[in-house]
Amino acid sequence: MLVDDIRNSRVLLMEILRAVGLNQVFEASDGAEALQFLRGQMVDIVMTDLAMSPLDGIDFVRLLRNAPDSPNPMLPVLMITGHLTVRRIGEARDAGVNEFLAKPITARGVLERLQLLIDQPRPFIRTMDYFGPDRRRRQDPRYVGPWRRATDVVARQPLSS
Repeated sequence: MLVDDIRNSRVLLMEILRAVGLNQVFEASDGAEALQFLRGQMVDIVMTDLAMSPLDGIDFVRLLRNAPDSPNPMLPVLMITGHLTVRRIGEARDAGVNEFLAKPITARGVLERLQLLIDQPRPFIRTMDYFGPDRRRRQDPRYVGPWRRATDVVARQPLSS
């Protein structure tokens, strides 16, 4: 599913997806329309713009992940944006976005991110204040135990050498 309030952006993404054989692609012009559509139709991946109105991409993902009536809280989300500031990326990541793609988009960039979503999905986690894909990109194979931060106030198991 493509979610973007700019029709030309949706058309470009649609052409890229069709070029690789994806023919059943749904469109929505904002997050509210996308949520409504998802309540009646199953999709495999959502590609959404960050800056939309009235419901932007970050709010859309927050509702998708956390609303009691969410149609699919674990749906993979690729956020596409021309607003790549550290703050906005952090907000999107903390809302539960799986992957990012910066504008201007290329076919190669779209396909690489889709391949990551499909071939290397990150597990979903739930904490007191977050639900979404694990924000850690790399797993340390030497680590044993439930805690990763030095500030965790639990007995830590030593790393094996």
